[in-house]
Amino acid sequence: MINKNMIYNNDCIEGMASLENNSVQMILTDPPYLVNYIDRSGRSVANDTLNNSDWLTPAFNEMYRVLNNNSYAVVFYGWSEADKFINAWRSAGFRIIGQFAFAKKYASNGRKDKKHMEYKHECAYLLAKGYPKPFEILPSVMNWTYTGNKLHPTQKPVDLLLRLAKGFCPTGGTVLDPFMGSGSTAMACIKSKMFNYLGYELDSNYFNLAMNRINEQENNNSNNHVHIPRQIVKPRYRYNQQNGNYELQENKLPVGANDTYFENRAQMQGVQNG
Repeated sequence: MINKNMIYNNDCIEGMASLENNSVQMILTDPPYLVNYIDRSGRSVANDTLNNSDWLTPAFNEMYRVLNNNSYAVVFYGWSEADKFINAWRSAGFRIIGQFAFAKKYASNGRKDKKHMEYKHECAYLLAKGYPKPFEILPSVMNWTYTGNKLHPTQKPVDLLLRLAKGFCPTGGTVLDPFMGSGSTAMACIKSKMFNYLGYELDSNYFNLAMNRINEQENNNSNNHVHIPRQIVKPRYRYNQQNGNYELQENKLPVGANDTYFENRAQMQGVQNG
């Protein structure tokens, strides 16, 4: 068993070492890019140095171990150090399935006299352990919403992370983010009410920001009674008004406002005989 919906102020390699094999259903993470990144306000990211990739292979070895068989990982990366990431993924056992490009309306930070082009996209790879099947086929190119990077220098859009989770994590599954930053992956899971989260953040300042952000969102959720379409987690029988038959439905079928569902055949037959 793992402690779900938790973030730990800890080195992720040490933290993941305490997890059981095959204990999470998806990995969605934005690790340091190994590029000495400094944002417009001078903020940086821990372990994001050009000559410090020693943690890369051990971290992805642990991620592969704790990820369920036949499951996905979506990992953001820095294109200039892509070879190091790819080597670490393959060494751990991951299969590279595809690449995402997220189009921005603005260029990433950098001095124009040192650039040959404007960098107006982010990248992520879709990785697999085993041979999973997606829950939704997503396009390889998607639009990026500017977050303002108010809480973290590389803050990712919550809605985009949620879309990725819906595509590659089963309902009720746990999404692991070993580099949690300001908590955007956790926020996506909380917003969805479909997934659990688990994460680690080495920097205590970003860890505290993430915890405050999560606590505020969870308090808002408890105070706002908004109807969220629930997901069926048991087999149900649905009355087909067109042919007059009661049909067994797939799990996780969204409930329609005008549909009639039954928990079991006995309940269904009671209505038929009534």
